Amino acid sequence: MGCYHSKKTRNSPGYEDHPNLLASQTPFTVGEVEALYELYKKISRSIFNDGLIHKLFRNRNKKNLFADRIFDLFDYKRNGVIEFGEFVRSLGTFHPNAPVADKISFTFRLYDLRHTGYIDSIDDLKEMVVEILHESELVLSDDVVEIIVNKSFWEADAKGDGRIDRDEWRDFVSINPSLLKNMTLPYLKDIGKVFPSFEVHSEVED
Repeated sequence: MGCYHSKKTRNSPGYEDHPNLLASQTPFTVGEVEALYELYKKISRSIFNDGLIHKLFRNRNKKNLFADRIFDLFDYKRNGVIEFGEFVRSLGTFHPNAPVADKISFTFRLYDLRHTGYIDSIDDLKEMVVEILHESELVLSDDVVEIIVNKSFWEADAKGDGRIDRDEWRDFVSINPSLLKNMTLPYLKDIGKVFPSFEVHSEVED
């Protein structure tokens, strides 16, 4: 079985970050980072075998807003691919032990579709909510979704200026914690058991 710390891997694009560094910056242990490397390899090979994760469109004729937003948030370098360091750091937000503040920040950026630093469009918010409901296989009528989105937007907009800033979102989520329900993936605590066949080497590079 290959090892993360092989010379070939260290020199491959997307694998510049040492597991010890990634473990220090996320809720994962070094061993779990090693296990995530196995998962990362499987995903990256499903599209192009270049050691990077590329955006995959399930239907070329239909844009998947939710998938696009998740990809863009993981790809924080904005170079069109998800590198291993980005993969681990972003997944760390979904870890059961990740700080709630990180989860709130991630959801805010998810809904900030226009990258303005605000959630400032009810129509955009509704579109994203519909996508999330679809991904969760929940079916609600347009009227019900409209009512939920409008009520939530105006409740969150405590300043009444027609937009939701980060502080308003944090306060709104604090009294509606169910909004973070999908931000925790319990299996990430057992990732080492899912991909156990990995030789762990944690020596620090010079």
